[in-house]
Amino acid sequence: MINRVRRLRKERLMTLEALAERSGVTKSYLSKVERGQSVPSIAVCASLAKALEVPLDSLFADADELSEVTVTRAAERQALTSPDEPGTRYEGMALGAGAKGMTPFMLYPPLDDGPAAFRDHPGEEFVFVHAGRVELVLPSRAITLDPGDCAYFKATTPHRLRSLGTTRATVLLLVSSDYGAPDGAWPPHSRLP
Repeated sequence: MINRVRRLRKERLMTLEALAERSGVTKSYLSKVERGQSVPSIAVCASLAKALEVPLDSLFADADELSEVTVTRAAERQALTSPDEPGTRYEGMALGAGAKGMTPFMLYPPLDDGPAAFRDHPGEEFVFVHAGRVELVLPSRAITLDPGDCAYFKATTPHRLRSLGTTRATVLLLVSSDYGAPDGAWPPHSRLP
């Protein structure tokens, strides 16, 4: 993903400062992402994709790698964060799929709530608890989800997930395209301000 962000930015003749301003990400953090010193959260990736005017999945796979039908075997999921990551761990799925309105991830929320920041981004999210228990934390309340439970919400609502119990939960996360787009495509066809 590191080289893709840099390549997409340069293809658009954008400076690091311009992308930082359009995405709401600091220039120093964006520089760390481009140099592989930091792995952005899904919320940051969504902001970068919107600022670059590309689908979210293009940050993880080149357009010429995309196909009509994509099968991702459990052992083939691509780790997007380090296995030592103390925060949320992500694995990409269906990264080689063609144009799509949602991007799936396997998510392993951290065990402690700690000082983790709330995340928000364009689009919608669907979380399905595959194993373990999680707590979906919103500014106004916390919702406990058990295996088989799911939640669907506008991703503009500040949110975070944490695992409950002694081991990390396994969650299927679907991040949808920007629901404000006229045809469901993300990013919207109109230019960003």
